[in-house]
Amino acid sequence: MGESGRAASRTAVLVCQGRAAADGRIAADRFTDPVALLLLTDAERVPVTEVRAGTVPQGWQARVAFEGVRACAEVVVPRTSAIDDALRARPSGQLVILGAGLDTRAWRLAELAGTDVWEVDHPASQQDKRSRLAAVPELPDAARSVRFTPVDFAVDALGAALDAAGHDASQPTTWLWEGVVPYLTRDEVRSTVAALAARSAPGSTLVLNYQAPSARASVGRLLARVLGSSVTSGEPWRSLWPPERMAGLLAEHGLRVVSDDDLFTLAQRLGSPSERRSSLRSGRVAVAEYQRG
Repeated sequence: MGESGRAASRTAVLVCQGRAAADGRIAADRFTDPVALLLLTDAERVPVTEVRAGTVPQGWQARVAFEGVRACAEVVVPRTSAIDDALRARPSGQLVILGAGLDTRAWRLAELAGTDVWEVDHPASQQDKRSRLAAVPELPDAARSVRFTPVDFAVDALGAALDAAGHDASQPTTWLWEGVVPYLTRDEVRSTVAALAARSAPGSTLVLNYQAPSARASVGRLLARVLGSSVTSGEPWRSLWPPERMAGLLAEHGLRVVSDDDLFTLAQRLGSPSERRSSLRSGRVAVAEYQRG
């Protein structure tokens, strides 16, 4: 538990497990994350090893963990690859990762060598990540610097936290918002977009992952909560956004969407598995450019 009484995100762990399971196995010419496995505990590595070996475990709980990691791997590969490509195409001296979780880009993307990275996350999740990083000896930074910035999006002011952490609002910023939007209310999403737009200089970019409405995906999430059969069952989705509504929200704050693709389309481009069609069709990655001067 963190100081606020909230536990570190279990979704962040599952996503990290998915990346570790996919590393070198799925779309290997486009996706790689050798750091993900290093951030996991021994117990968290067990289903990763099983998925990588294709060894289906015995027992209901072990099987649920196995299937969760396997499904997550299929989702995170197109999502991560699309985001990485967007970051490479739009280099910036400042990268702010909102809801960073166990993100590894500051330690694996060589293209960030000239970039200062701010990792923004809930204090409990950030404390957990820093403990995991401390347990990895001699992990080199790919980014110029990494600055941990604790923020509870439900109650804290993003702008004040970034000011205190040395972010320069007068310079272009690349904003990365991955795997967070569904867990926030609509008002929290709106206030965060307003806050980041207020700190965006001309030339800034937002790379956004969000979930569009999907009856099948929502039913699956609800069933997992009822059965308690998922490590993320205690972290429900709170807002889903049709692409046109998300584009409208961003436009209100000077952000023009230049691309918005569903993960199924991205997976097909990569040649990665697309069996988890409901999750892939509802998950999206958008890129928006800040236009107000």
